[in-house]
Amino acid sequence: MAKEIERKFLVKDDSFKSLAIPELFIQGYICTEPERTVRVRVEGENGKLTIKGKNKGITRDEFEYTIPLSDAKALIRDFCHKGVIEKLRYKIKHNDLLWEVDQYKGDNEGLVIAEVELTSEDQHIVRPQWIGEEVSGDARYFNSNLSLHPFLQWNK
Repeated sequence: MAKEIERKFLVKDDSFKSLAIPELFIQGYICTEPERTVRVRVEGENGKLTIKGKNKGITRDEFEYTIPLSDAKALIRDFCHKGVIEKLRYKIKHNDLLWEVDQYKGDNEGLVIAEVELTSEDQHIVRPQWIGEEVSGDARYFNSNLSLHPFLQWNK
């Protein structure tokens, strides 16, 4: 079983865009309970099925499997909650860490979040200049919650 140790940050500006070519991600959720999430994702020409456990700080159990693209599309269409997430993902190397910047589309338009996966919770990071406020502990920014409570509806 793998452990995901991840920190999330808001992004201050769009200067990150010149550092990578984005890939379109489309993802839906079969389960969005606090104790577990089950996600299906289309990453370009690849399908993924991911099961994640409850967050304990910034760490949680994670199981991820490659599945056929046609299966991923069918699962999103027929089994996932209606709040499908679309986003452009930029993968940017900075000081030996891979930052994944998600620029959301659709009902989450205007939201840009950067994530970095770590090897330990106390691992030191050097933040790129375009990184803003940390939101790791704010459940509103979990993708599973964004699928149910989109960013554009937060002020309503």
